[in-house]
Amino acid sequence: MGIAARLSNIASVAIALQDAAMEPPFTWDLAVIGGGVNGAAIARDAAGRGLSVLLLERGDLAQGTSSASTKLIHGGLRYLEHREFALVRESLHEREILWRQAPHIVWPMRFVVPLVGEGRPAWMLRAGLWLYDHMGGREALPPTARVDLSGEMGLRERIRAGYEYSDCWVDDARLVVLLARDAADRGAEVVTRCEVTRLAREGSGWRIETRGANGGEPFRAAMVVNAAGPQVGGVMDLAHEARPPLLRRVRGSHIVVPRLHDDPRALFLQLADGRICFAIPYEHAFTLIGTTDSEEGADIDPPRPSAAEIAYLCEAVGRYFRRPPTPADVVWAFAGVRLLADDGSGKPEAATRGYHFDLDRGRDAHSAPLLSVLGGKITTHRTLAEAALERLGIEADTGWTATAPLPGGDFVPDGLDEADNLISLEQEIAVQSPGMARPVVHRLARAYGTEALRFVRADMGRDFGHGFSEAELEHLMRREWAVTAEDVLWRRSKAGLRFDAAQVAALSAAMGEGA
Repeated sequence: MGIAARLSNIASVAIALQDAAMEPPFTWDLAVIGGGVNGAAIARDAAGRGLSVLLLERGDLAQGTSSASTKLIHGGLRYLEHREFALVRESLHEREILWRQAPHIVWPMRFVVPLVGEGRPAWMLRAGLWLYDHMGGREALPPTARVDLSGEMGLRERIRAGYEYSDCWVDDARLVVLLARDAADRGAEVVTRCEVTRLAREGSGWRIETRGANGGEPFRAAMVVNAAGPQVGGVMDLAHEARPPLLRRVRGSHIVVPRLHDDPRALFLQLADGRICFAIPYEHAFTLIGTTDSEEGADIDPPRPSAAEIAYLCEAVGRYFRRPPTPADVVWAFAGVRLLADDGSGKPEAATRGYHFDLDRGRDAHSAPLLSVLGGKITTHRTLAEAALERLGIEADTGWTATAPLPGGDFVPDGLDEADNLISLEQEIAVQSPGMARPVVHRLARAYGTEALRFVRADMGRDFGHGFSEAELEHLMRREWAVTAEDVLWRRSKAGLRFDAAQVAALSAAMGEGA
C-alpha cells in the first residue's frame, strides 16, 4: 500500500509518489530526526498508523534534554500561576493515561507543599490545588489534603503544616527507550549514532545525508519531522529553512544528594525569590533536587550545571531541612536545555512549556513538508505526537496510543491498582531466577515490567556490580540500542550512582569500548 492510501491532505506528495519513473524512490513515508521523547513518540504513533518510519538520532536515545528532566508526569502546578490553563488541563489529563501505559516506570507520588511565611498565602495555595484536582479528569489519584508536618520529613521545626497533592514520577530516559522500542516493534527503523549532515528536497521528497549510518548512502523520505530539541534550529539550517524568530533556550539544572529524609513523599518548595523547587526521593538512597531556569550557558553542548546553580539549589532547599545539603554532598549533577517558544515572558521560568510547530511546505504545493517541533514537555509527548501528525495531514487511526501499553507495561490488565500485579510479576522473575536477591528482583520488575521475563534466567552470567548482570546487559544491547557504558549506567539505569571506577571499566570492556 502506497502512502497515498494512508494520508489525507497531502495530495501533492501522493501524486508525486505514483510516478516512480520520474522521482527517486522514497524508502520511507516519514523520517523523524531526534531520538528524544518527542521524536520517539511521533515515530511510535506514525508506525502504529501503518506508515513506514525512520527515526534518526545523532547520539544515544534520550541523550539530551529528555534524560535531564525533573522526572515528573505532572500538570505543572506552578503553570497555573502563569495562567497556562490549557497546558495544565492537557497535562493533567495525560497523567493517568501514561500511568496505565507504563505502570512499571510511571507511578503515583504524593507531593507536600509546606506552608511558610515567605511563600504564597494558604488560601492561594488551597485555591490552586482545588483547581488542580478538578480540571484534569483525575480518577484514581487521591485528592489534595491538609497535612501536619511537625517533626516530619526532616523539615525544620518552624514548618508545621502544609498541603499534599498527587502527581506521578517517571523514569524519563527509559520512557524514551520504550517509545522507540514500541515504534520498532511496529515496523519503524531506529538508527542511533547517526548525525544528519544535509537535508535537501529532491523532487517531491527529501534526501537525507548522514554521518555514521547507511554505508554512506542517503536516506530518502516523503516527509521529515525535525524533533531535534535544542538543535532544532541547526536542522532547519541544514534544510535552508528560515528559523522562527522567537526561540528561547533555557537550561535547567538538577543535583542528587544522599537522601534527606525517609518519607516516600516529595516536596514542592517555595523559594525566597518567588521560584519553586522540588526535592524528590530518588533511587532509594538519594534525593533529587531541581530545577533552575537560566538562559546563561544554554548554548554549551553538552550543557553542564554551574557551580553557582549547585550552590543555589543547596541553599534553596537548605532553608527547609534540619540537615541542609552542601555542594560537597552532591553525588551527581546534570543539566538539560529546553527549546521554548518565546511568548514575551521576562523570566525564563515563566516562558510557556507548551508546544508549537513550524511547517515548511517549500516553494510550491508539490514540495515535501518539513515539520519542526518547538517546545513541549515529557507529560504531553503523546498528545504532541498526535498534533504533529495531524499537522502533516495524517489522520488514520488517531488516538490509538491512549490505550496501547508500552513494552513491559501489560502486567496491569485491570485498572490502575498495580501493587498486587507488581508482586505477581516479581514472583515470576524470582521463579525464573531463584537465586536473585530481592532488591534486584524489584529493580528489574520496575525497570522492565514483563520485558524482564525475556532475559531473566537461572544463570544470569557475570555480575558487574550491584546485581547488574551479563544477561541484563545483553538485553540492553540487543533490544534497547545500548552501545556504551554511559548508555547503560546513566540512561537505561541509574547504576552509575553506585558503580565505582573499576566496575565502570569492567562494563566498558565487556561492551567492547575502545576495542
